[in-house]
Amino acid sequence: MCPGSFDPVTNGHVDVIERAAALYDELVVAVLVNPGKAGLFSIAERMELLRDACAELPNVTIDSFEGLLVDYCREHDVPVIVKGLRAVGDFEYELQMAQMNRELADVETLFVPTAPQVGHLSSSLVKQIARFGGDVSRLVPKAVLDRLLAQREPGA
Repeated sequence: MCPGSFDPVTNGHVDVIERAAALYDELVVAVLVNPGKAGLFSIAERMELLRDACAELPNVTIDSFEGLLVDYCREHDVPVIVKGLRAVGDFEYELQMAQMNRELADVETLFVPTAPQVGHLSSSLVKQIARFGGDVSRLVPKAVLDRLLAQREPGA
């Protein structure tokens, strides 16, 4: 499984998802439901945008989860979590999470470094650039770009 908030999904996310999908017969991309955090897009919208971005990947399914990732993994017999890494800071945090997930549920974590051309992307940066009218067309899938542009329109 490839978990995340995906708010919004970026081309960096898609890179990791495509590469993970090539490694496994089945891949679940799961959106974290965090009730304490307001997102730009609703969970349903994020799932829809992910379905669009992954439409060409027949072995990918989109789901959502709330609570501990390891609980989802146990309930759905998921043996491996796939996490994308952009930089050293990501590794330090994700290594601790991987060790804890293995301790709690014997779930392995596979780290996939993002491709250099998308390694600088984050949902937070994309949202900030879009909020100020910057061009994010090379940073996100078309469906995400369309939604971001629609939000800029008066009355949206």
